[in-house]
Amino acid sequence: MIVALILHLETASPTCSVALSENGQLLAIREQTAQNIHARVITLYIETVMKEAGKQLEELDAVCVSKGPGSYTGLRIGVSTAKGLCYALDKPLIAVNTLEAMASGLLRRHGTPPGTGLCPMLDARRMEVFMAVYRKGPTGIECESEPQAIVLDETTLDPWLADGHGLVLFGTGAEKCRPLYENRPEIKIMDDFKQSAAHLIEPAERSYSQRRFEDVAYFEPFYLKDFISTSPRAKK
Repeated sequence: MIVALILHLETASPTCSVALSENGQLLAIREQTAQNIHARVITLYIETVMKEAGKQLEELDAVCVSKGPGSYTGLRIGVSTAKGLCYALDKPLIAVNTLEAMASGLLRRHGTPPGTGLCPMLDARRMEVFMAVYRKGPTGIECESEPQAIVLDETTLDPWLADGHGLVLFGTGAEKCRPLYENRPEIKIMDDFKQSAAHLIEPAERSYSQRRFEDVAYFEPFYLKDFISTSPRAKK
């Protein structure tokens, strides 16, 4: 069995989360949910989890980052930090799709009835979300619908409900679905799901064992859609 010490960075949402795992087991974690804190606390959290676990950065076997989709600024901070560590320590970089990590984390923590669709959602703007649909397969989660940016309405989720198994919606974009689907018993909206670097552990372990690493020089976050900068209108 391959024993790997992996540092995990999750910055795709308002939660800034840093975790350290060894052989797939969580050793230490630090996380906080607040707007615009990632740049201020991520280095401190890295130092803290390494110290708590009694490990040195040089002992790492790899660095894993949540690659997106998600917050443009948050992703830039997480990926830049991960790449900097990989360059400085000469360690491989693992990138995990944020929505896949969310689905893996939910399945690991709560489990779901067989066939139920797992629909992680990250808040975009207005009624738009980044989402995908996963289902539990023989060896883990399987992607049924690739990540997409989609504007929600009353019929958006109907294609994934035709099999009668239902959907579980969770993540920062799920709450805005409540007015649309609160009278749909086949749709469950979870309010207590928390984004965490711990959700990266299982997918990262698979990537490490299969030696699926990123090119540190050229790797970029998976934004899914172009960043649109807005500025306030000038007063007349």
